[in-house]
Amino acid sequence: MKDRRGVAGSRAAPLQLSLWWGGWRLALLLLVAVTTFGTTGYIVVEGWPLWDAFYMTIITVTTVGYREVRPLTRYGEGFTVVLLVVGVATVLYTFSFLMARLVEGDLRDRWIRRQRKRMLDDITRHFIICGFGRIGRIIAGEFLRQNVPCVIIERDAERMKEAIDMGFLAVEADASNEHVLRRVGIQRARGFIAAVSTDAENVYAVLSARLLRPDLFIIGRAETDDAKSKLVRAGADRVISPYQIGGLQLAQTALRPAVVDFVQLATSSDNLDLNMEQVRIHEGAPLAGQTIVEANLRQRFGVVVVGIQRADGRMEFNPPPESAMRTGDFLVVLGRADSLRELETAAGQAPSLSQ
Repeated sequence: MKDRRGVAGSRAAPLQLSLWWGGWRLALLLLVAVTTFGTTGYIVVEGWPLWDAFYMTIITVTTVGYREVRPLTRYGEGFTVVLLVVGVATVLYTFSFLMARLVEGDLRDRWIRRQRKRMLDDITRHFIICGFGRIGRIIAGEFLRQNVPCVIIERDAERMKEAIDMGFLAVEADASNEHVLRRVGIQRARGFIAAVSTDAENVYAVLSARLLRPDLFIIGRAETDDAKSKLVRAGADRVISPYQIGGLQLAQTALRPAVVDFVQLATSSDNLDLNMEQVRIHEGAPLAGQTIVEANLRQRFGVVVVGIQRADGRMEFNPPPESAMRTGDFLVVLGRADSLRELETAAGQAPSLSQ
């Protein structure tokens, strides 16, 4: 479903353009009317030639202070007074309208560009999302709900503007361009997500990101089975197929609805009482080298260890109390948000739930 703020943003530009063009037409129409009125008046009242009447009208409404082109009669002087009042007002309106549009538009655009550049220079520990289609919107929306900073790269100008209107930091560019990736702070990024609708663009984006940051965590979106292997070879740490995940979710919901409800409850950002989180054991942390029972995790932190992902990628589900927690391991735990923050501190990790 399309976000209403995005729709409003996409309609605002044509409305502003219409108002701007309407003001210009009115200003030009008034200038033409005043010039025609003055030229015709001098021809009728004074009997001057066309050029003399036109020239007298221009120097009158612009108040340049030149002498009269020809001597004026009383009627001509009276007509000049009227032309001065009407013409000067028209010229001032046109000039003020022109300067307001130039100054406001130029200054506003410059301020927006400078603010966006400053935000891109300052952002850190963020995710870079390539593409703001249906999948990209969902990802960005979830990051927004969990207060995770992110930058969106989108080639389509309308989608990019919708992202900005929704409150995201977005750049209209090609995600496979190395200059663009440096511009959005890939050297300071926490992760990279290639979620463009075509496999070819995702492969190029992943390859470019991996060349710039060999240590970056990269996720790629794949539409076909053939694209999965290509994304892995390009450097993606994880490859996700939305269609496959959607199909599995439908099947699991049909077979095990209670299990699916529990997982959704545990992983939902809207649930404040229970969270499922991964906690990395860092070198030198108090928990490093201890077993689950020695660390007394359940009593100290009130968390349940669901699994341990070893540093080599192996996953141990429902590990026994004697399982050791080594440096580089990830604990998959279930608990309250405040308890998880305490556990992250003991593991030597900056709390992720507060980011």
